[in-house]
Amino acid sequence: QVQLVESGGDLVQAGGSLRLSCATSERAFYTYGMGWFRQAPGKEREFVAGISWTRVTYYADSVKGRFTISRDNTKNTVYLQMNSLRPEDTAVYYCAAQTSGSTSSTPNTYDYWGQGTQVTVSS
Repeated sequence: QVQLVESGGDLVQAGGSLRLSCATSERAFYTYGMGWFRQAPGKEREFVAGISWTRVTYYADSVKGRFTISRDNTKNTVYLQMNSLRPEDTAVYYCAAQTSGSTSSTPNTYDYWGQGTQVTVSS
């Protein structure tokens, strides 16, 4: 079982920045596609950003130009840099791994999930 551990969530004012991290001890991490999703209270889980094993990146329209996904295979970690945060970015953020190496916006294509980290943006 692959364990993914998110960190970096916090309370921040609108316009601020946060960097989320998702780490694993899985040695095959470098072959995985990784994604970030978020879920706000009363809403469905939604795709935020993804990065394939070849480092091709994808973003939801709502975060393009503000969020950046990256990965450090030497640390088995994927990051989500979030700038210009808005109150509507408030949610629990989850990372997910796709063992095929691809990434997609569809949650059920991912094989493993982290436990989530809370991001709260105050106005």
